[in-house]
Amino acid sequence: MLLQGSKVNLIMTDYCMPGMSGYDLLKRVKGSSWKDVPVVIMSSENVPSRINMCLEGGAEEFLLKPVQLSDLKKL
Repeated sequence: MLLQGSKVNLIMTDYCMPGMSGYDLLKRVKGSSWKDVPVVIMSSENVPSRINMCLEGGAEEFLLKPVQLSDLKKL
C-alpha cells in the first residue's frame, strides 16, 4: 500500500512472476504516469535476448541473481 503523498524512487522486480513477467510490468510502468521511475529487473536466468529486450524496453538495469551488494551500490 502506498501512503498518500509518498514518492516512488525505484521499482525492483523479478522477471518471472505469476500473472505477468517483469517485462510486462516494465511496459505498464513506462506507459503510465510513473514512466520516469527507474525500473530494475532481476532474474536467476542469464538469457541475453531477455536482458536486451528489457534494457531496450526502458529498464534502468538488469541484475542477475543472486544480487550482490556491489550491484546495488551501482544503482
